[in-house]
Amino acid sequence: MRVIKEVTLSSSIKCTLFSWNGKYLIKLEQGNLEQTYKIPEIDVSGLTEIETLISSADFSEKAIQVFTQMDSNLDSLY
Repeated sequence: MRVIKEVTLSSSIKCTLFSWNGKYLIKLEQGNLEQTYKIPEIDVSGLTEIETLISSADFSEKAIQVFTQMDSNLDSLY
């Protein structure tokens, strides 16, 4: 797995782009939580398109919503 780029999506979300096994991996981190998205390289034109997709406000907002739900789920475990 090769790190391509690190991007800050918001003040609380770190995003790392990887290339691995014919896929782009988009790893989002917020505190102790992670989300990973895998996109086949053949489905996009390249890194520029991936960066355009993740930089949209809609993607960031939805990622924050998922992190909120994940945090709630984790809290309910204990």
